[in-house]
Amino acid sequence: MSNSSSISHFLLLPLADTRQLQLLNFCLFLGIFLAALLGNGLIIGAVACAHHLHSPMFFFLLHLALTDLGSILTTVPKAMHNSLWDTRNISYEGCAAQLFLFVFFMSGDYSLLTIMCYDRYVSICKPLHYGTLLGSRACAHMAAAAWASAFLNALLHTANTFSLPLCHGNALGQFFCEIPHILKLSCSYSKLREVGILALSACLGFGCFVFIVFSYLQIFRAVLRIPSEQGRHKAFSTCLPHLAVVSLFLSTGTFAYLKAPLHVLPIPGSGPVSSVLSGASSPEPPDLQPEEPGAQGCSVDTDHWTISETLNCCPISANHL
Repeated sequence: MSNSSSISHFLLLPLADTRQLQLLNFCLFLGIFLAALLGNGLIIGAVACAHHLHSPMFFFLLHLALTDLGSILTTVPKAMHNSLWDTRNISYEGCAAQLFLFVFFMSGDYSLLTIMCYDRYVSICKPLHYGTLLGSRACAHMAAAAWASAFLNALLHTANTFSLPLCHGNALGQFFCEIPHILKLSCSYSKLREVGILALSACLGFGCFVFIVFSYLQIFRAVLRIPSEQGRHKAFSTCLPHLAVVSLFLSTGTFAYLKAPLHVLPIPGSGPVSSVLSGASSPEPPDLQPEEPGAQGCSVDTDHWTISETLNCCPISANHL
């Protein structure tokens, strides 16, 4: 029996048994890393520099790009290092830091997606109040709340997870530090506390999901009442890309953590191929970015398609590849 106080490092899941496959994995990680860095960097740069993109929707998109980039930087560089140098080790402190940052960025991602759903709801259902409900101060407060809640959630999970006594060695069944795999190493009598915290987080996440579903029901009802076909098309274009990203985020995350087989080869973003998208949270595809609706709700300024043309080559997310 081992204890957490005697563990100085963890052993991560090896990605391959042969040197050739390790180098192949390194190249795969490098490609995904560079694609995510380029795509999210272009989004951040375009939103930050283009004054006509200084609107609530693109303000939240910038933050979403930061969370996606953060999640990639948290997991992929270490995986690249391990593949290149044929090692599995990660220090106890490094594992704790990696878990904290991963939960932090994933929680922030989900919070921002929920806030962006509210942005769509106001722009379609309450267009005349858009400037009031989503003014610069309100947007700043909502973004700050998303980051703060993500920080507290990550701190709670990390502190609790690494306070558990470990009785089953130090070998993780994942290529980066993740809560479920650390819990497998903990003593059976000590798991209930973290399982309870996970259940609480799941309830809060489900509350966000209910809010998203309710908001989109109201949005679709409002859109279907628009008399002109062109107006309905423009209104749908402001929310369907976001809805697609939310659906991808939730479906892949649910699939990964509820029925992920642990023997499948992992790739960046989460564990096995079936769970790679569990943490996939990322900005909407630049070529699908909707325009920011004005005070008329369904009228759209075509200038806002500039970012789509500028960032047409960007992937939805490295995690989504």
